[in-house]
Amino acid sequence: MDSATLIAMDAVLRERSVRGAARLLNRPVSSIAASVARLEGEISVRLVERAGASLVTTLEAVRLGPEIAAVAQLASQLGASGTIKLETLERFTQVAAQGSIRRAARVMGLGQPQLTRQLAQLELAFGTALLDRSRDGSSLTADGLALADRATTLLQAWRRLSLASEERFRKSAATARLGSVIPLGYESEIARLLASLAARWHRERPRVPLFMSSTTAEDLLRGLKNGQFDAALLDTEALPPDLEGRIVTRTALAIVGAAADDAKAALLSAPLAVPSSRSGLRQRINRILDETLNPAERARVRLVEIDSIPVILNLVLHHGFVSVLPQASVARIRSELRQVALPAQYDMNFWLCWPRGQKGVAEAILATIDQSRAPEGLIAKPPG
Repeated sequence: MDSATLIAMDAVLRERSVRGAARLLNRPVSSIAASVARLEGEISVRLVERAGASLVTTLEAVRLGPEIAAVAQLASQLGASGTIKLETLERFTQVAAQGSIRRAARVMGLGQPQLTRQLAQLELAFGTALLDRSRDGSSLTADGLALADRATTLLQAWRRLSLASEERFRKSAATARLGSVIPLGYESEIARLLASLAARWHRERPRVPLFMSSTTAEDLLRGLKNGQFDAALLDTEALPPDLEGRIVTRTALAIVGAAADDAKAALLSAPLAVPSSRSGLRQRINRILDETLNPAERARVRLVEIDSIPVILNLVLHHGFVSVLPQASVARIRSELRQVALPAQYDMNFWLCWPRGQKGVAEAILATIDQSRAPEGLIAKPPG
């Protein structure tokens, strides 16, 4: 970690913009973006997320913002020209504590010439002598003493921030992280499956917490790639080549809310509420539309895109919309809601998947699903 990165991250959080921080600090946008990635990687916490053309700070950024601001202020008060690595400051304070470059190098397991070069570069950055060297050792100059005080305060503040991240990392490393498509409702098959899984996992593996998070198929795929999830329950027809998985259940789909008795008439009878293309369900709905309607009929479909299943259900139940949803889940939520069943070729697959070659956590999750399936009868035996 270095002083420029800390100052850049604080500027991004204050400006809510990489470009704004770049203008404020008179640095290239690419340099500021690299600083954000570097600090996020160092503390194992996502601090900002892109939302269109702007940045949104995460809840962790709000929580850690004051600490980051304090560390950045201390870094800016060092008074050096250019970037100063915290590692170099740590080695300088060790020399100050040992009173000798030779002894400090031995304590840190470094070569004395390497440490001497780093101290010379540090003096060059501050434009002043920091150490008085003699045959008996090295003592701090007045400027060196002032820097040692500032460096010690900065390093202590950085340790508080990084130690908190290490604790989060240790907790995360001991946690099985499962992502899932968003359940239709608390009575849906997926919600029941996940609840059964969580209950059994808690009984059988109390020392390994199971963290669950529901989001869209697109975000699940991204989370599997960047390590946010160990495994994911995904509603896609097939898996990308960089993932492995097993189908744990299938569910039939139906057009719900329409008065018509056949699929074509039902799809054209009212506005069609659908999730966004970020979901696996929407991909399946697009296929149903393409294979059920001709191009002229397809153009007549009145699509309303809502990325919230509860809102879609309310549109169907109370506002005259139709939608395409899992048949059994809808029946559990509102048994009298009219449905037009779709052919089995449109059934949704639900995969438990994981990054290729990284089956460890997923294997434990699959075993728990298999154990809970028979006695609780939540889902049918998986195909194959």
